[in-house]
Amino acid sequence: MKQLVLSLFCILSVLPLTGQNALTLNDCRKLAVENNRSLQTGKEKEVIASEMRKAAFTQFLPRFSLNGTYVHNQKNISLLGEDALLPVGTKMADGSFGFRQDQINNNWMQVAPGVYAPLDSDGKPFDPKINPEKIQWKDYALLPKEAMEMESRNIFAGIAGFVQPVYLGGKIRELYNIAKSSERLAGIQSEQAEEELLRETDEAYWRVVSLKSKSELASEYMKLIESVAGNVAIMAEEGVATKGDILKVNVKLNEAKMMQARADNGLALSKMALLQICGLDPAGDYIFPDSPGTIREIPEIPGNIDESIEKRAEIRALGEAVKIAGSNVKIMESRFLPNIVLNGNYIISNPNFNNGVSYTFGGMFSFGVGINIPLFHFGEKIHTLNAARSQQKIIRLQREEAKEKIGLQINQAKFRMAESVRRLAIAASSVDKAEENLRFAREAFEAGVAGSTDLMEAHNGWLLAKSEKIDAQIDIMMCHSYLREALGISQKN
Repeated sequence: MKQLVLSLFCILSVLPLTGQNALTLNDCRKLAVENNRSLQTGKEKEVIASEMRKAAFTQFLPRFSLNGTYVHNQKNISLLGEDALLPVGTKMADGSFGFRQDQINNNWMQVAPGVYAPLDSDGKPFDPKINPEKIQWKDYALLPKEAMEMESRNIFAGIAGFVQPVYLGGKIRELYNIAKSSERLAGIQSEQAEEELLRETDEAYWRVVSLKSKSELASEYMKLIESVAGNVAIMAEEGVATKGDILKVNVKLNEAKMMQARADNGLALSKMALLQICGLDPAGDYIFPDSPGTIREIPEIPGNIDESIEKRAEIRALGEAVKIAGSNVKIMESRFLPNIVLNGNYIISNPNFNNGVSYTFGGMFSFGVGINIPLFHFGEKIHTLNAARSQQKIIRLQREEAKEKIGLQINQAKFRMAESVRRLAIAASSVDKAEENLRFAREAFEAGVAGSTDLMEAHNGWLLAKSEKIDAQIDIMMCHSYLREALGISQKN
């Protein structure tokens, strides 16, 4: 029976704790990365850039296409408006078309000894080569209008072909280089956004830890004041302490309660902000087991900071921007160069004209090379090229300026870290001295040598020293993150 009661007591003592979930710094970082929508958007941008790079590569390959058409016309095509009569002549010895005298009805007359010329309808001689319309032919061949009419009311046509770029002045190569740089740039931006999120998470987490520690400190301080208040009340009953001493202690007790309330409110708000970053319910019940006393290893600062500067995401991003600007300059230069493409087609149609006019499907292959040579555009290409070169210079200047600012940031982070280490050492020493002073003040108060005012001042000194140490410990944690960021070291490690 006793064992049963003991087991139930253990279970009941554990139950209130099951509603609370512990979150360490690494847990908060993981949740923040998993639930942050901006990071998810960045990942999708990486996918977009990767697909665009793959699309740019296809520009090196030939383009195949298939096209077809059907046209219905109201009327057929006729080359003659009516039946035509073609004169029947003779092929002369020189291969030209001519006639004999018995093939025409014109009369003849002698215009010179042995030279005869035909007469027109007015009886005047004419040269048939100059005025062939005056020849009165004796025989004609009939060319019917229907014979020159082609069925064109239903026309079918199709073409299958390809176009292969041979030389476009380097445009395709530079467009592909731009797509590769854009893909790397999207990755850098996504990495930079994740690093900023981790730093923001660290700040929010250590702010919660700091306020939790200060809340615990305020609670401990209030217990000390309550203990003093009880002792002063007993001393007042014995006539050793005055009513003024009681009032002074009560004032300090009210201040301790206000301090406790402010610390609790600040802790609650900080928890809500941290849980929001982690993608959790801000009203959830979570505990944070870390304490300010956990000091992480200080990263090694290299003697030559140029390598650290080159690791920074901003510099790497601007480096890719410089490459993109350089490719853009080359694209502008390629506009002065000729473009050469190879094309091939297979054409099919009905009716087709491959062997006369046939009302069946017939086709043929064709291959060709096309070339375009730009000649003169009133300086438009020169101006765009100069603009691209200036844009490239701007990005290079921005990169150099960013490197100078990052170098300054590294030095500032280094000095701030050293200052935080010194501050913590001083704060730790102050706590030791404040605790010793509090111990002497308490002993003197209990011995009746010192009054409540001296004891209150000792408590205040102890509280300030403890609070300063917490701030120094948290400041070291934040300086650690700032220094890693300045040196281009990933916050993931």
